[in-house]
Amino acid sequence: MPVPASATASAYARLAEVLPSMGITELTVAEPFPTGPGWITSDALAAGGTALDAFLAHDDAQVVRDYGQQARPDVIASFGLHRYAWPACLLITVPWFLGRRVPRYPVTHVSYDRDAPGFDMGHLMVRPHGFACLPDDPAATLPGATVVPDEEALRAEVRAAVAEHLEPVLAAFGPRMRRRGRALWGMATDEIVEGLWYVAHLLGEEDRARNELELLLPGATKPYAGSAAFRELTGPGGEKLPTRDRASCCMFYTLRPEDTCATCPRTCDADRVTKLLATTAG
Repeated sequence: MPVPASATASAYARLAEVLPSMGITELTVAEPFPTGPGWITSDALAAGGTALDAFLAHDDAQVVRDYGQQARPDVIASFGLHRYAWPACLLITVPWFLGRRVPRYPVTHVSYDRDAPGFDMGHLMVRPHGFACLPDDPAATLPGATVVPDEEALRAEVRAAVAEHLEPVLAAFGPRMRRRGRALWGMATDEIVEGLWYVAHLLGEEDRARNELELLLPGATKPYAGSAAFRELTGPGGEKLPTRDRASCCMFYTLRPEDTCATCPRTCDADRVTKLLATTAG
């Protein structure tokens, strides 16, 4: 097989096909991050201060615009973390899921524009910082490759890569969310699982994603809190309805108590069935 020019380009191209609302651009080592309006480097976000204030002000204004009310500061911080962490996790999990390659992105190697034109979910620019792969991968000869012996070692690389990127970000958001430790890493667990599960649905590989995520996060994989936590409910007509139990709450109930998501810890199974059937019908 030919050696690829980039370890992650094909995975990101496939992601763009099914999720065009999210943009990813790979920079060369020499290319600088953009400095125009809207762009924020992840290390600036992790540093907190005025950069994080500005980032969260966007969520504050959006909630007032969309729901006609002010949300609590800790709720705004939870929304802001989700807005960032969901796509950031996909930077790592999608290349692993599609190509068995796990890129490393410290916060110094990512920049984000949440309002980039043409990308409703934002635009990420990334600078390569090495990757892990299996021995039989043609990309094993590329600069920056770390070859690991088997699938479990590669899963360990996924967990480590996400933790490396998110740990400083969680440290910055945590005090504003009034959460720490296990609660923060429970949110990280949910972002990993639900982001890839959603993309896999778009790819037509939802069942494989559930199996892969259960192996990736079986529980007791620190610093993550909880497992992939998939299970199956049965509808009134015998329908099989996959769901999962979130390790954390997104706090949306504080704005719309009657409109919780189907994986929310606050949603009972009877309501989950109703929501899942409505989604299927839609």
